[in-house]
Amino acid sequence: MKNIVKKEIQKYIGVDFLLEKPKDLSFGHYASPVAFSLAKEYRKSPMIIADELCKKFSGSKVFESVESIKGYINFKLSDSFLDTLATSSLLDEDNFATDSHDKKILLEYVSANPTGPLHIGHARGAVFGDTLYKVAKHLGYNIESEYYVNDAGNQIELLGLSIHLAGIKECLKEEPTYPEEYYKGEYITDLAIDAGNYFGIDIFKDPKNIEQLSIWGKDKMLLLIKENLLDAKIKFDHFVSEKELFKLWDESKDQLIKNSATYKQDGKLWLKSSEFGDEKDRVIVREDGKPTYLAGDIIYHNQKFKRNYDHYINIWGADHHGYIARVKAAVNYMGYDEKKLEVILSQMVSLLRGGKPYKMSKRAGNFILMSDVIEEIGSDALRFIFMTKKSDTHLEFDIDDLKKLDSTNPVYYVNYAHARINQVLQKSGKKENDLKGISLDNLSDDAKNLLFNALTLGEVLNDSFDSRQLQKLSEYLKNLSSLLHQFYNKYKIVGSDDELVYLKIFLVVGLSLRTGLKLMGIEAKYKM
Repeated sequence: MKNIVKKEIQKYIGVDFLLEKPKDLSFGHYASPVAFSLAKEYRKSPMIIADELCKKFSGSKVFESVESIKGYINFKLSDSFLDTLATSSLLDEDNFATDSHDKKILLEYVSANPTGPLHIGHARGAVFGDTLYKVAKHLGYNIESEYYVNDAGNQIELLGLSIHLAGIKECLKEEPTYPEEYYKGEYITDLAIDAGNYFGIDIFKDPKNIEQLSIWGKDKMLLLIKENLLDAKIKFDHFVSEKELFKLWDESKDQLIKNSATYKQDGKLWLKSSEFGDEKDRVIVREDGKPTYLAGDIIYHNQKFKRNYDHYINIWGADHHGYIARVKAAVNYMGYDEKKLEVILSQMVSLLRGGKPYKMSKRAGNFILMSDVIEEIGSDALRFIFMTKKSDTHLEFDIDDLKKLDSTNPVYYVNYAHARINQVLQKSGKKENDLKGISLDNLSDDAKNLLFNALTLGEVLNDSFDSRQLQKLSEYLKNLSSLLHQFYNKYKIVGSDDELVYLKIFLVVGLSLRTGLKLMGIEAKYKM
């Protein structure tokens, strides 16, 4: 809607301008400080310029009024304009609040090591990434999602070793010698028992079989991770194997050497990452000739950029903050534009139950499993609560609050608003198709503001995506729900003189709530 209004205003004033949405809609639905930016050029006060500009809009049917207040120009939309938008939205619900961006984006997120089930920290990045993906798709971006599978290196070897140790204890009934580092938790024991059944328990008798257990265990864990993601209604377009990419290491390494990005020292190959803002240079090949963890990311980003997207977004855990500079340095050295690579950080989560820390899962060791939380509160509540704060800020929530059937539970509150609309519609006995053509005129301020807010979802989505602040979407849905509840409590709907008008407005509100929830991976409820 905002873009339509801007184009209309542009026809009358002919200059670039800023259009804002006032907090108090009694002043107008939109406002512009354009007169202040023209004051120097016109050599007049902003108030005089604003008065002169307002007179130009007398022929516009988009605005009920255009007024100057202390140099600002306030625009109040007409009933007929809002009615046109409402009708077109209800007649084409699939394209409600969509846009036509054509940028090609590759979004990589989660990418957790396939050495164990997903925990609650992984879940936050997963939900944020999937919501960002859904919003971008809705706005017309050509976006693809990708999971980078870290299936090479020490952590996979450690998984095989951990299964081997558990197999000695559980299947061979012997006490193994434990190293300082290995994976713990009941899921490792379960893997060992499964491996014993699959291969036979003799596989645990020879340490040479650890590599085989590593590969088998990694595949089992990746299947479990995909199940965890599906439980949260998350699917990926691509899974990319680090192990497979390492076959291309020589190509990436030669490219770095050719571009004078490396040097040898102490038998190691170093990346000159400090020249691009990293706190120090980084080793990419060890003394034994094996590439480091960073080398895997270098190959991966080289392959990413070769696929020629317009923009690349990585969602990483906050503990990877220091990693950004070294990866961007490598991107630069390989001859790509580092500005095309954007890294969004996802902070950890503190989970409570009744005000006390949530118990860690025995199955996973010292973690809270994503699957445990979804099993207890459902994916809808989990997804909504993760979208109530910026991804790079700490999030703490109490699981008991998300079980409450009142306004303190945000997902319940929004769903109740949607269900209430359906309830009112059923009570009225009217059919949706009969309401879409109802004319909206002489609207009260409350009715008009409710309709206006319901029609602003598109600009909320664009703002949420552009700023990467998806909590703006959840805030919008809560605010729109609040307006709906207030209106319902203040006015008689069914049987009133304005029943048909109110029902049509309610349909638009319902469409907005339903669309917003869908983009958050939540199916709106029609009955509660």
